[in-house]
Amino acid sequence: MRRWRKNTTLSQINTTPSLSFTHFFFETGGCHCHSPPYFFQLSSLIISSSQLFSLHHALSHSLTDEALNGNVSSILLLFFCVSSSFSSSSSSSSFSLPVLSPITKDHQTNQYSLSLCLKTPLEPSKLLLDLGGSFSWVDCHKHYVSSTYHHIPCNSSLCTLLSLNSCAHCYRAPSPTCANDTCATTLHNSVTGKSIFHSALVDAAALPTTDGRNPGRLALLANFAFACSTTDLLKGLAKGVTGSAGLGWSDLSLPVQFIAGLSLPRVFALCLSGSPSAPGVGFYGSAGPYHFLPEIDLSKKLIYTPLLVNPYGTALDSNHGRPSDEYFIGVTALKVNGNAVDLNPALLTVDLNGNGGTKISTVAPYTVLESSIYEALTHAFIAESAGLNLTTTVGPAVPTVDLVMQSDDVFWRIFGRNSMVRILEEGVDVWCLGFVDGGVRPRTSIVIGGHQMEDNLLQFDLGLKRLGFSSSVLVHHTMCANFNFTSNKNLK
Repeated sequence: MRRWRKNTTLSQINTTPSLSFTHFFFETGGCHCHSPPYFFQLSSLIISSSQLFSLHHALSHSLTDEALNGNVSSILLLFFCVSSSFSSSSSSSSFSLPVLSPITKDHQTNQYSLSLCLKTPLEPSKLLLDLGGSFSWVDCHKHYVSSTYHHIPCNSSLCTLLSLNSCAHCYRAPSPTCANDTCATTLHNSVTGKSIFHSALVDAAALPTTDGRNPGRLALLANFAFACSTTDLLKGLAKGVTGSAGLGWSDLSLPVQFIAGLSLPRVFALCLSGSPSAPGVGFYGSAGPYHFLPEIDLSKKLIYTPLLVNPYGTALDSNHGRPSDEYFIGVTALKVNGNAVDLNPALLTVDLNGNGGTKISTVAPYTVLESSIYEALTHAFIAESAGLNLTTTVGPAVPTVDLVMQSDDVFWRIFGRNSMVRILEEGVDVWCLGFVDGGVRPRTSIVIGGHQMEDNLLQFDLGLKRLGFSSSVLVHHTMCANFNFTSNKNLK
């Protein structure tokens, strides 16, 4: 990253969305975000929606923002799993409501996680949000107890669908991690790059239904397929995470399994929260509405660009020789304050070997750029930043960065809230440009990271093969933390 420091006496700046800048000077070196480790332990709890609201209100006045962030999601998920009635996917022919999940950010690791209910009886599970993952995996070695799990037989149609052509054999007592002649695969921790070979399972999973305004009853998927992992594979993941949720362009991704099982449209949307104390949300099986307080439907704020297929897998868990399950888009140019950045256009296209182009990743904390693109962007950004001293509602008043798509009037605009990262530590107050040098000849030239996605709604339409993007929802006077998680039991 590049970073700027105020060229005056350092002082504490008001942490509201409106910030004023004075002159900056450039300073080399890395920038790292740190948050103190606050944790809050929850005991077994059953609460109504009104009690949930009261508890949320009480917690927000007694805990720090960092402590509250992960635990609002935990409370929400525990509430849904233990107190909701549900509709079974066996009646999917008449089932029409999409489903949702809370999405939280761990500010120590900058990792995002989604929450769902898993096993029988249902238990809350927190999984790393891996947008490019082909399928999900869960730690089955530690406290995995369920009455409904079963292994996937070798040579079964599901094993073929998983593209898992290997069989696992075990000579211990049968358990979720041990069975003979069962489908097995290689699974990966996309944060650390570690891989293991393990068996696959199916078990019950559930997510709350939604009308786009509130969550409702749980929708149960009786046969949710995922891979088992060892506890050791969790190393490097955020505290409390028990696996990884794959959301990639695959028939076994989490969204597609719920969409297929509940006969829903092949569309899902993500809205990652930029708030330190409230979750964002994922919608699965819905093209809208997506209502955020104060009654703003963000599905009406979208611009569309094609989703592209990379002919070769680039993620760790992509099978060799078949197209990538990651989501690529056709960025054709970069602009800073409306002025084109001088770069090699060949880097922006995916070649016949799968190199180059632009993909979207929830695992990369910040956008990663090939070295020549990074240098060109930062030089243009520095030049355009001279003399700025403004205040906005979408973050620091720095130059905008546009990712131009198929035409000049189709662009993803990145405002200061998403281009800059503020660091306050040891009496130093600096703003870092939230882009990272990815080196020379990376596999992918531009990897759009989580920080640039926060408070932006992204819709992945797998049927129409297009991405809908809103740019910053702050300009519409809302944020991704403004979804109303108060449960509506009238939703069927």
